[in-house]
Amino acid sequence: MAEQPAPQADDAQVVAVPAPFEEFYEREQRRLFGAMCLVTGSRHEAEEITQEAFVRIWERWDRVQDAENPSGYLYRTAMNVFRMRFRRAKIAARRVANAIKKTDELDVFEARFDLDRGLAELTPRQRAAVVLTELLELPSAEAAAALGIQASTVRKLAQQGREALRAAIGGVDG
Repeated sequence: MAEQPAPQADDAQVVAVPAPFEEFYEREQRRLFGAMCLVTGSRHEAEEITQEAFVRIWERWDRVQDAENPSGYLYRTAMNVFRMRFRRAKIAARRVANAIKKTDELDVFEARFDLDRGLAELTPRQRAAVVLTELLELPSAEAAAALGIQASTVRKLAQQGREALRAAIGGVDG
């Protein structure tokens, strides 16, 4: 049997992705994307953050896959990316909110607009705590791991966020 020549390394060569990472990606991608949509208020920004978080995880997959909670590490990575990009997202959210004018046609969407506006007024940490604990229904311990803070801090931030949302929306209980 003749020996096969070793493949030449070049920039055009496709890199094989380990199967466990592909499974991890398939399992977590939609949920992370949804969470980032809620945290950022922008599908585009959420997609970029999600992609960047998965690239960072993939680059460290040999270490991350053996971690106690790879999903928590993923969410923490995504939140770190979000914090780094927050200024740009905040400016974009203000532009969108200022461009929308309330008319009779938009009355149907007023509740969603109020919620989006209320979320935009929260601090990034409060918004993240509310999204992770209320909308994604993560236990405070998992949300804390994703945010890199204590579970008690997550509970306090979520409480503050809920109170601020009630005030912004006009006292609606939720």
